[in-house]
Amino acid sequence: MTVARNVRVSVVQMKDAGSGVSADGVVDPNCRQKNVDAAIGWIEKAAADGAQVICLQELFTGPYPCQAEDHRIFDLAEAIPGPSTDQLCEVAKKHEVVIVAPLFERRAAGLYHNSAAVIDADGSIAGIYRKMHIPDDPLFYEKFYFSPGDLGFQPIQTRYAKLGVGICWDQWYPEAARLFALAGAEILFYPTAIGWIDEEKDEFGAGQQDAWQTTMRAHAIANGIWLAAPNRVGVEGRLEFWGSSFIVSPRGEVVQQADAASECVVSADCSIDEIDVVRTHWPFFRDRRIDAYDGLTKRWID
Repeated sequence: MTVARNVRVSVVQMKDAGSGVSADGVVDPNCRQKNVDAAIGWIEKAAADGAQVICLQELFTGPYPCQAEDHRIFDLAEAIPGPSTDQLCEVAKKHEVVIVAPLFERRAAGLYHNSAAVIDADGSIAGIYRKMHIPDDPLFYEKFYFSPGDLGFQPIQTRYAKLGVGICWDQWYPEAARLFALAGAEILFYPTAIGWIDEEKDEFGAGQQDAWQTTMRAHAIANGIWLAAPNRVGVEGRLEFWGSSFIVSPRGEVVQQADAASECVVSADCSIDEIDVVRTHWPFFRDRRIDAYDGLTKRWID
C-alpha cells in the first residue's frame, strides 16, 4: 500500500524587528540579529505546531532596503553560508524542519543578489535560489543592489518535499512557475515584500493586492501544484506592506490566509498526492503543445 505524503507548510509574516535604516540612510548594525532572533521565535512556534517546511519573507534579516539608492545599505548584505544561515541551520537541525531563508546575499566584492537559502531538516544547506527577475520601480530600486540570478529555475530537494523557490517579482512570470513545475517541484514558494505606496493606495490598492494573489492562484491551477507566499507587514518609509500571506491548493483554493497587519504564522497540511489527482482531472501537462512554443524564447514576436 502506498503511504500518503502530507507536508505541513508554514509561512511567517513579520515586521522588521530593528530600526533598520534611518531617515539619513544610516544602517542599524544590530538590525540583522534582531530580525534573526524574531524569525527564530516564529520558526519555533511553527515547529511546535507540526510544521515541516517553514518559509520566511523576502529579505527577512532587515528592512526592505531598496526604497533609495544608497551605497551604505550594502552593509546589510552577508554571505551564504554566513551569520544568519549558520543560526538557522542549528534551528533546522534541532527541530528537524526545512527553512526557506531569503536574504541579501554578498556573493563577492561588488556582486550582490536577492537570494534564498534552503536549509534542510538535518541543518545542511540544500540549495540556493537567486532572484531572476529584478524590478526597478519607484521605491523598489532593486537593480541598483542586485545582480540577476544565474541558477535558473531549479527545484531544491529537501527531506519533506521538492521545493521551487522564487522571490517576489518572480511571482508575476508564468514561465518561471512552469519551469519549476516541469522540473519536478511539488510546492512553490514566493517569499515577498510587497505593499502600498501612500499616494496610490486609495485608487489602486485593492486592485494591486487582488492581482498579486490572483496571479499566484493561476500558477497553482495551471501547474497543479501547492503554492505558499509569505509577505511582510508594517510601515517602512513610504511603503505599507500588506501582509495577507497565503497558501493555495493545486486547484487554486486559498486554504489559509493572514490579515493585512498582524505578525503571525500561516500553516496548512499539503497533500502531495493531490498533485497527481488534480493533474489527471485537469490534464494541462498532457495537452501542452511543446512543438508550438518557440516564440516564448523571443522578446517580442514581430
